[in-house]
Amino acid sequence: MTTESCRAAARVALLLLTLLAALPAAPDDGRPAAASRARLELGTGAAFAPDGTLFAVSKEGEHLVLRRSADRGTRWSPPTLVNVVSEAIAASGDSYPKLAFTADGGVLVAWSKPLAKPHTGEIRLARSEDGGLSFAAPITVHHDRAEITHRFESLAVGADNLVTVAWIDKRDLEAAKAGQADYRGAAIYSAVSRDGGRTFAPERKVADHSCECCRIATAHDPDGAPLLLWRHVFAPNERDHALARLKPDGTPESVRRASFERWKIDGCPHHGPSLTVDARGTRHAVWFNDGRVHYGRLVEAGDGLRVEGQRPVGGPRAAHADLGVAGGRLAIVWKEFDGERTRLHALVSADGGESFAPRELAATAGASDQPRLIRRGDDFYAFWRTEQENFLVVRLP
Repeated sequence: MTTESCRAAARVALLLLTLLAALPAAPDDGRPAAASRARLELGTGAAFAPDGTLFAVSKEGEHLVLRRSADRGTRWSPPTLVNVVSEAIAASGDSYPKLAFTADGGVLVAWSKPLAKPHTGEIRLARSEDGGLSFAAPITVHHDRAEITHRFESLAVGADNLVTVAWIDKRDLEAAKAGQADYRGAAIYSAVSRDGGRTFAPERKVADHSCECCRIATAHDPDGAPLLLWRHVFAPNERDHALARLKPDGTPESVRRASFERWKIDGCPHHGPSLTVDARGTRHAVWFNDGRVHYGRLVEAGDGLRVEGQRPVGGPRAAHADLGVAGGRLAIVWKEFDGERTRLHALVSADGGESFAPRELAATAGASDQPRLIRRGDDFYAFWRTEQENFLVVRLP
């Protein structure tokens, strides 16, 4: 075996260990083994409302429930049903419910609803007019109703109150199969709402050949244009990332390669990126490629992009990083399994990502969701749902 083959085999083995460590542990509750192996669905969305109230939305049975905290997670309100009528809900890994707030006082919750056929779904959205005390009946965002993949939604509201929902969609893959043509991966579609999420225009295709099941990161450029970052399948099978800048109607102004590890892997690692834009307009990103989490700044370079200041985040088992900007600082949070416990870590930068100070925030011995980095004014908080501790809210120093 050549040296390069040995290295490739080692990277694949490390990836498998990392992904296994990131999966929720089976609960030891005395149930039969088959039932105990069922995954815990801990996927939870969290965000601070404009008035400083912390909102968290999670799954309970066939309902999403919303809880509010006025003291940054110390005490929580009784749950509010988001969907009064029960339905299937995806709430684990890169598919978890999303929260956003509109300029006209609306609270939006988006999620994926699995359908009967494997790997199919619909993108659902519900709006509250009274601060999350009650919700209108949910709508299906996309006009296409075929029983195919519409999953792994993202949700973003711009300063102009334009609501953008993007998701992974397999209508073009299905058309290619019907015509006996080759097609790499899936596609990214988006739909926009100009009335605060009450209705959506017909969806538009952003790009062909996305990876099949990694979350889509969203942000806004300084001029308000929505940005999408996702794992893409570049020919012939390089699973790097692509960045799209959208027009107001949801169509792409540009789609460009944003990571350059040239990772060749025949499968989706279930490990999407995160994206944020600082006050100077610098685009900061974290992504998982070639078995490691990376940080870098996505910089304009002629007609393309280049990565500046790229560095690894955490150790070889670092997973599911998120990042954000607040008060002139940049922060990254991620979780990492040390062989016994899963630890929540952070990096904080005061110089735009040139240097970082490490922080260890929490640890758990059980299953855990992906951490979220959320902001309240100029302060950062890590929100992390775990099997044993439930909702952890930790302020970053």
